[in-house]
Amino acid sequence: MFRAAIRLNFRVRSSRPPIRLASTASKPPAQSQNLDVVQQLEKDASRILTVVRRRVEERDTLLKEDADSQGSSAAHIQRAKTLKELEPLHQAWTRWTEARNSFSETTTLLDDPDPDIRVLAAEERASLTEVLSEHVKTVFPSLLVPPSTTKHFSAIVELKSGVGGDEAALFVADVLKMYMRLASARGFRVETVSISQLEGSKGSGGGIKEAIIEVQGEGSYDVFRWESGVHRVQRVPATESQGRVHTSTITVMVLPTSDAPEETEADFKIDEKDVKIEVMRARGAGGQHVNRTESAVRLTHIPTGISVSMQDSRSQHSNRAKAWQILRARLLDRKLQEEQTERRDNRRSIIKGADRSEKIRTYNFPQNRVTDHRIGLTIPNLDSVMEGEELEYVIDELQKDHEESVMADLLNE
Repeated sequence: MFRAAIRLNFRVRSSRPPIRLASTASKPPAQSQNLDVVQQLEKDASRILTVVRRRVEERDTLLKEDADSQGSSAAHIQRAKTLKELEPLHQAWTRWTEARNSFSETTTLLDDPDPDIRVLAAEERASLTEVLSEHVKTVFPSLLVPPSTTKHFSAIVELKSGVGGDEAALFVADVLKMYMRLASARGFRVETVSISQLEGSKGSGGGIKEAIIEVQGEGSYDVFRWESGVHRVQRVPATESQGRVHTSTITVMVLPTSDAPEETEADFKIDEKDVKIEVMRARGAGGQHVNRTESAVRLTHIPTGISVSMQDSRSQHSNRAKAWQILRARLLDRKLQEEQTERRDNRRSIIKGADRSEKIRTYNFPQNRVTDHRIGLTIPNLDSVMEGEELEYVIDELQKDHEESVMADLLNE
């Protein structure tokens, strides 16, 4: 990307040996030679510097508007929030400008008659060049990527077995354990919402047909959101006598939710008039309670047709609360997906792997490797991924790829 281009151009130019000419009259002044280094840096980074300058000017305009206004209106609060977000970028731009000015002042001393002054000036120039280069390659890109708007959300993770029957259900159980380990490593708390064990399948050995868990903790949605999609597993089932490799799939869907209901309502308000509520007797194994108690709840959001059923608890109140939580999460997720699609259409920005119907990852047990197809990353240690350790690395790489995509989109505006 642009970072690599800037790094390459700068290193080539800074490492090139000076041209020595016999005639001093034809030798360009030291000041001109040294200014060329920064001028080239600015040329290579012209787009990112333009974006930074535009955001800083936006900050100055908001600051003036904020000074002219009074009260605590919604517009005033939004301006204050934006100003706070832009402050680190403004400070970095100030440092860049000061270093750029100091560089220009220092280079005039490279032609000083005093050799000690020239040496000190050369050292200072090298230091300032490093500062300017670091801002262009690292500081500005990290500050331009907007902060996550979903960082305060917890996550609801739904896992469903797909193609592969018992083997798919077994892999649901394996992935569920993997997510439990990941959540623990990140300091999140996991609560089981519902689990549907695979029944009536010989040798299922603890397979799970469907599971829903809530991963609680700020930032958990931003961690688990990259898991949405189709996960493919290739391995030899325990019941396979010929040693043939079977391919199975499971589907993972990650939905945003909030521990504080008012935060969720602020992001997506549901009109209860749009929700059809039905209560019924629970179905399945469970004895007399299943047939005699109307504890199961089904909620249907009429405008979208999204339906949620819950019958895990014997308490209708508990099932109703869980169903509302899942419904809110699915509607909020729908809203976020629509906003993402709109941004992609308007700005041609693609977040890789956002399509949940897409195969995002393959777990190949015979070859002991895991491949994430969105970024072409292969981990030659499947056990480490299933234990959650290398999974953290995969998620970090997906986040970096996302930030680079956002940065590239900003530069193309």
